Amino acid sequence: MRPPPARFALLLVAALGVKAATAQPGLGAQGSEGEPHRLQQWRVPSSDPGATARAVLFRPPGDGPFPLAVIAHATTQNVLRRAQMPQPEYRALAAWLVGRGFAVLVPERSGHGAGGKYLEDQGGCDEADYARAGRATADEIAAAIGLLRQQSFIRPEGAVVIGHSAGAWGALVLAGDDPSNVVAIIAFAPGRGGHANDLPGKVCAPHTLISAAGEFGKAARTTVTWLVAANDSYFPPAFSRQLADAFRAGGGRVDFHVLPAHGSEGHWLAETASGVALADTELDRALKARSAAAGKKR
Repeated sequence: MRPPPARFALLLVAALGVKAATAQPGLGAQGSEGEPHRLQQWRVPSSDPGATARAVLFRPPGDGPFPLAVIAHATTQNVLRRAQMPQPEYRALAAWLVGRGFAVLVPERSGHGAGGKYLEDQGGCDEADYARAGRATADEIAAAIGLLRQQSFIRPEGAVVIGHSAGAWGALVLAGDDPSNVVAIIAFAPGRGGHANDLPGKVCAPHTLISAAGEFGKAARTTVTWLVAANDSYFPPAFSRQLADAFRAGGGRVDFHVLPAHGSEGHWLAETASGVALADTELDRALKARSAAAGKKR
């Protein structure tokens, strides 16, 4: 399956250098660094032409260059809930990554919180287009990565993408990109359409979602570490395993793990310090595999 042209166009802009990317007004750092971990607000490109998106950047001490990790947030089809979403930061997960030497970018995709056009609409339940929605999410993530790769404090190769829910669904698409650019993908409960009609354990058009996972697997070149909590009611472990199996059957490589139950709802595990602690072993294993893969390419 040929990767979507839109993402190639975004990455081409990144490859043309700093001048091409910064021609769009307002990109880059938006103020001084703060705490924790040199927290700094940024504006990054969006796949919505002429638009930019908010992002927060965390960094270790020093000038780098640092390997890049990008955290892709969850979404909702509900317009009001999307508008009320706070700017995503994933501070506990970011702190874990900074402690291992990564610069961490958390971009807010268009249509969330600060506004903009919602590009990831999956459509209604009966006609859900999960493949299109996932590719739109991937385009937004790729646009942000493209700008950061141009910075002197970032290593241009070997990025890690860590996605949560819909962000992880988009990350599955990025498994089809050049492995030297995205060397590891960690997906916390990837999927779309969970809590159909606000009912726990119900997924909208589940067979369509499974089929799209298989489609993404056909293009995959990078191993996906797939994590789901035992008490995730959006994409429960048994269903998540079906998705992972479909991705694998399509040709993708998956390291699938069920993590212990977390709080009252395991779907939000990636957003808390206690949840990140539960995922510590698998996160560490995924990063060690990344280091080994990067070493082979040198």
